[in-house]
Amino acid sequence: MTISSSLNAGVAGLAANATRLGTISDNIANSATNGYKRVETDFQSMVIGSTGGTYTAGGVRTTTQRLIDESGALVATTNATDLAVRGRGFLPVAQATEVLAGNGDPQMFLTTTGSFRVDADGYLRTESGLMLLGWPANADGSIPTNARDTSASLEPVQIALNQYLSEPTTAVTLGVNLPATETYSGASGDDLTLPVEYFDNFGRSENLTVTFTPTVPATGASNEWTVVIADSASATNPIGEYTVTFNDTQADGGTLGTVTDVSGGAYNATTGSFIVNVAGGPIEITIGTPGSNGGLTQRSDSFAPLNIAKDGSPAGNMTSVEIDENGFVYAFFDTGITQTIYQVPMVDVPNPNGMVALDNQLYMPSPESGSFFLWDAGDGPTGDIVSYAREESTTDVASELTDMIQTQRAYSSNAKVIQTVDEMLQETTNIKR
Repeated sequence: MTISSSLNAGVAGLAANATRLGTISDNIANSATNGYKRVETDFQSMVIGSTGGTYTAGGVRTTTQRLIDESGALVATTNATDLAVRGRGFLPVAQATEVLAGNGDPQMFLTTTGSFRVDADGYLRTESGLMLLGWPANADGSIPTNARDTSASLEPVQIALNQYLSEPTTAVTLGVNLPATETYSGASGDDLTLPVEYFDNFGRSENLTVTFTPTVPATGASNEWTVVIADSASATNPIGEYTVTFNDTQADGGTLGTVTDVSGGAYNATTGSFIVNVAGGPIEITIGTPGSNGGLTQRSDSFAPLNIAKDGSPAGNMTSVEIDENGFVYAFFDTGITQTIYQVPMVDVPNPNGMVALDNQLYMPSPESGSFFLWDAGDGPTGDIVSYAREESTTDVASELTDMIQTQRAYSSNAKVIQTVDEMLQETTNIKR
């Protein structure tokens, strides 16, 4: 029985080391595979025990484990949508075949890196057919509140590079110096006109015409102006009228004093602005707070538009897409607009090594890994997302070659055990001769 158990132990040793050689071979073969997680073989002894001073060899058995929680080094690339995870967490992806089949919500898989590029349908996908998943943004660029324990609200990130987008003007700043001499007695009292461009809800260029009319007194100086605002797109004008008075003391001469509403939105002295309604909607116009020099002023004899600023932009073409460290997907337009179109979450599970490993460096949550949760990248326990980067394989070739030498020696030693047992059995057979 002892000799027989030795033979069995030798055979078990051969099988165990063959398994280890298999994992080493896989690791070395994937040493250049981006995102590959190496596999480790562990040996456990099998103890049968001894009776009556006779020992029975139990042999050895193996278990293998893919070390998914290990992270490879990040290497820089030139593609803005090459993504890698820095730290804990995974990128959510779906199989392109499932998405294009349109059979409901596709299965969510996880990966730590990918070279995503826009395909003919506008989807961000890899050459192996993985599509990046994310939460679509609202029209204003905000991300809606989504459930974090389900992937039902995730959609394949789809980008229309031929998209035409504009941004309406919602705020205008008027930094204008009005000539103090025009409010003196005997002045001409002529209107001063300032056209200001804005963009409506369709990206069209329209104008606000701001007319400054001085109040000319019989004697002295009034330091008062009437400001009338007309809209080129409105059928009824003016859309706002205000009486503006400037300070004339030695300490604050020329700064804005009081603003009286005649029509239009009420002037807010705290923000230094009022709101007028153009044909496309409201626009906030900032003229400065009382006593400040940041908006309307009245000095000297020059009419000088010094700071005329507005937001919004005309319609423009999308030129590129980038993803930041928090997973926000931004579309850039040739007019200077930057629009948030998606947010890619980071997926975390309690036990990454318990996930099911699939082809193409894909993983799927399982009962052993625990339930997944969707985090904002860089928040909670997860790391962040690095663009222009790929994750290298976690294989250390030098370490694997060292393990291979050890495995080869162990395999040879187990083969020697079998050879020795065979010789001993031959000797036992020869006793009968």
